[in-house]
Amino acid sequence: MICALARIDGDVVGVVANQPLVLAGVLDIKASEKAARFVRFCDAFNIPLVTLVDVPGFLPGTDQEHAGIIRHGAKLLYAYCEATVPRVQVIVRKAYGGAYIVMDSRSIGADLSLAWPTNEIAVMGAEGAVNVIFRRELAAATDPGALRTELIAGYAEALVQPYYAAERGLIDAVIAPAQTRAAVASGLGMLRTKRDMPLQRKHGNAPL
Repeated sequence: MICALARIDGDVVGVVANQPLVLAGVLDIKASEKAARFVRFCDAFNIPLVTLVDVPGFLPGTDQEHAGIIRHGAKLLYAYCEATVPRVQVIVRKAYGGAYIVMDSRSIGADLSLAWPTNEIAVMGAEGAVNVIFRRELAAATDPGALRTELIAGYAEALVQPYYAAERGLIDAVIAPAQTRAAVASGLGMLRTKRDMPLQRKHGNAPL
């Protein structure tokens, strides 16, 4: 996970980004805690957040599960949900499953969600989804390999693309990669006067 302070149009912003060169950018316990701590830091000092998403999911495995990946991943979810600063999400490539939700999606309160036209937004990859959804059809097929290839292509074209997500309000705009900085700057400018009135309660129940 990459966490850094940067400047956009002269204003300081906090950048949270998956690192695809390390474990393909998955969220594991250490990455979740690092990002959660940084999100809390930015919110404490009123620093807007820009989240660059390229995540294939949470890291699978018994070691992560025994160490509490769900609880630690929930820390990042909680940090984003409690943050009241302007929040802009940019999906640059992969956005799969619960990890996509945790990376400041519209579902947990991101103010603006942008996506590149080449990205993939889905519960899981097309290959895995086809194996689950069309299991019986593949088992009964005379040529399961050819049928699987056809189904994967159709599933990816219909569902695993940003325009499908935009139709359902999961993202606000599909932008060209070259427009990213300008679109983020414009979004942050629009959100400069954001005011978020928290619920009147003593405090939340953080997943400690």
